Formats: sequence, C-alpha cells, structure tokens
Amino acid sequence: MTQEDFLNGQILLIDKPLGWSSFQAVNALKWAIRKKFNLKKIKIGHAGTLDPLATGLLIICTGRYTKKIPELQGQVKEYTGTITLGATTPSYDLETEIDHHYSIEHVDNQLIHSTTKHFLGTIDQRPPIFSALKKDGKRLYEFAREGKAVAINKRQVTIQEFEITKINVPHVDFRIVCSKGTYIRSVAHDFGKALGSGAHLSTLKRTKIGDFNVNKALTPDAFKEKLGMEI
Repeated sequence: MTQEDFLNGQILLIDKPLGWSSFQAVNALKWAIRKKFNLKKIKIGHAGTLDPLATGLLIICTGRYTKKIPELQGQVKEYTGTITLGATTPSYDLETEIDHHYSIEHVDNQLIHSTTKHFLGTIDQRPPIFSALKKDGKRLYEFAREGKAVAINKRQVTIQEFEITKINVPHVDFRIVCSKGTYIRSVAHDFGKALGSGAHLSTLKRTKIGDFNVNKALTPDAFKEKLGMEI
C-alpha cells in the first residue's frame, strides 16, 4: 500500500497479542506507517477496545476512514474463551487475584448448558469496576485501584448466541455473539453467580466484528513486515 492509500483511508485487521493494550497496537501501526512514508502525522484509531488480557481482532482505521469508527464499533461481535468456575476476582478476570473460592461439586454438564439460556436475548448487565468506563469524569478502574466503592448502573446488552464448546470442570470453553457494549467478563462473573459456583474469565479472544474475521488479521509485527519494516 502507498502513502496515499493510508491517508485516503484503510481498514486494517490486527490480531492483538496477549498483554498489549489496544492503544499500544494503534501506536505500533502509527509509528510504522509514519516511519515508512516519512510522515509527520496521520489520523489513526481503533474501532473497539480489547483488554490487555484479551487477544484477537482489533479493527484499526487510518486517514479518512477514521470517520467509519462509530459505525464499525456498533457491529455485532463474536468472542471465544474460557470461564473458570469455583473462584471470583474483583476484576472478573485474571488482572486481579482470586478473592473468594466456592464449591463446584453440584455443577454438572446439564446445569452448565441450561444456565446459558438465562443469558440469551436482551439482558441487564453491570459493567466491571475494573473497566475504562467513566463516572464523574473518572475511569472506573481508577476508583477500583484506589479501593473506593462506586455505584455502577446496569445497562442493557444483547446476547444472540451463547454456546458451550467444551467442558473440563472447572474450565468451561464458550463462544458468544453479542452487541456493542457487552462485557464478557461480566458474563463470566454473572454465569458463576447463576451456577452458584462463582467464576471468572480466564481467556478471551475476539474472533469477529460484523463481517470481519480474525482469520484475515495480521499481528502488529506481521503488519510491519508487510510494510517492509524491520521488527
């Protein structure tokens, strides 16, 4: 692709590595494009954040296509991952340490499959306290890290599909198709509550956004290679 291609607008599919923030992924591409074409600046942004502990599809728009970001953010998303039963964490994932353990002796495959039905359709969901949502001009995770309690309102999200793909208790693998704004960490936490076993999200990968698939995505390093940059 040429300098003009990036300035006029590109939709880039990136497979975000584990441990990277979405901001880091955008900056890696921004640096590579600017250096390759000796540009002082270029418009670039992503269409939907992924947590550092999540991997998978990140859509990055350049140039004039940054105007498409709101439209892309609103598309249906698909995730796969693993819920671990028997323990909860304050962040609902592995960002924080386990705070409570629960018995899972009563949990069987039938109960796991039947419980998914309670999460289908439009549901009320409370976002995690460890999230980037703002309240009173401050990120929720800032309150959490300061140890301050804060009221978080529930909001409506839609889960179109919730498929259990593998059960090896305490680990439950899943595939979820959902609307914009759905927190899979909250699904994991609430799923554990519904099972009476506690749970947290242990792995997460975003596989689709609308018609875009992670199978067509490049890692940031592969993108740099494609541009002819040294890694």
